[in-house]
Amino acid sequence: MIYTIIDVETTGKSNKLTEISIFKYDGTQVIDEFTSLINPQMLIPDYITALTGIDNGMVADAPTFSEIAQAIFDFTDHCIFVAHNVNFDYNAIRNEFKAVGIDFNRKKLCTIRLARKLIPGHRSYSLGKLCSALHIRIADRHRARGDAEATVILFELLLAQEHAETVFNDFLKKSSKEATLPSHLPTTVFNNLPNTPGVYYFKNKKGKIIYVGKAKDIKKRVLSHFYSKTKKSLAMCRETADIDFALSGSELIALLMEDAAIKQHYPEYNQVAKRATKMYAIFSYTDRKGILHLAYNTLKATPNPILVLHSITECRQEIEQLCMQFELCPKYCHLQENVGTCNHFKIHTCKGVCKDHEAIGTYNQRVLQAIDSLKTHKKDVVLKQKGRYDYEDAFIMIAQGTYLGYGFIDKTEQINSTEDLETFLIRQQDNSDIQKIIRKVLVNT
Repeated sequence: MIYTIIDVETTGKSNKLTEISIFKYDGTQVIDEFTSLINPQMLIPDYITALTGIDNGMVADAPTFSEIAQAIFDFTDHCIFVAHNVNFDYNAIRNEFKAVGIDFNRKKLCTIRLARKLIPGHRSYSLGKLCSALHIRIADRHRARGDAEATVILFELLLAQEHAETVFNDFLKKSSKEATLPSHLPTTVFNNLPNTPGVYYFKNKKGKIIYVGKAKDIKKRVLSHFYSKTKKSLAMCRETADIDFALSGSELIALLMEDAAIKQHYPEYNQVAKRATKMYAIFSYTDRKGILHLAYNTLKATPNPILVLHSITECRQEIEQLCMQFELCPKYCHLQENVGTCNHFKIHTCKGVCKDHEAIGTYNQRVLQAIDSLKTHKKDVVLKQKGRYDYEDAFIMIAQGTYLGYGFIDKTEQINSTEDLETFLIRQQDNSDIQKIIRKVLVNT
């Protein structure tokens, strides 16, 4: 069995290679080496130069990846790809190959994961700290050749451990998740994840939550992150050292739990979901002529909101439906501005209040009916959900259109009223994102 023990240096976030070093190892000794600087065809950030010592001048006359791609492909062909935190180096190289139209696939071994299994108990498994603990000298830290050479020595030490052959073979099996899981994530943590609905929390080495997600099948969804090759997923997985979870029973409660967790912890990799969203509202007022209007604005600028919605588009769509259902005037529903009389492109139900063809009192009666229909959104609802376990049920409670929270209750409990349920209610904050989720459910119930 031939191994290629590899280390790369990159430009950082853009992850273009600036240096590569490969030692070909036959299980006993190094039999060949390939090392080269690489011109990334972009400027190297100052912080990367400070870390590696590789600057723009050093790579100016170096070959581009496309110029050495075939040499790297041939050098690693029919070999097992070995690296410390293998997914970083492997994906960086694979992306470079992809950019030049070459499909690069190799079996992988990670010396971090192997070390965790074969020499457990170390405080840190980063290359620098692990080598220091094992008295392995790194000649040129944060340079590809220096780090790769140290990884060779570490690899030899791992091969010499008791049960190494069994561990290596297990890691190389197609069914093994060892090459897929983040290097810092213990296998036992992943194995303990359930195949049931809930939310999961990715944590870094310091225990800080860096990502929150929800799933119908937690274990399956978590694994999909590790197969993803997006920059966000790769960066997130590199930091992941632990995964916690909470069961929900249903996907809907998982969705509500996810929203609450994101807004509580503001995880780094939930950028879109954690952004504060502006809320809008439909309201009514009476003008100088005594005509009752329906209008919409931001929630902050709305004195007495009738219905709170997620966007201006939702407000307009809701009012358009009311116009057609109750034969209202598009002008006085603010679907048309600065017009003498209505002339809407698709709503032709107005009975002529804008042309003085209908009595204001008659028109206002229909507006009041429309408002009453909106207020029916503000009803008390208890949505029954599947519990986390066979012996329990779950519920979501909404009062006057406001989301109060969810709860779990043993099936043997005697519940005779909503007040009885409140004992088991886990109270939550309402917000526009939650309202959007709840509205979709209520429309379909």
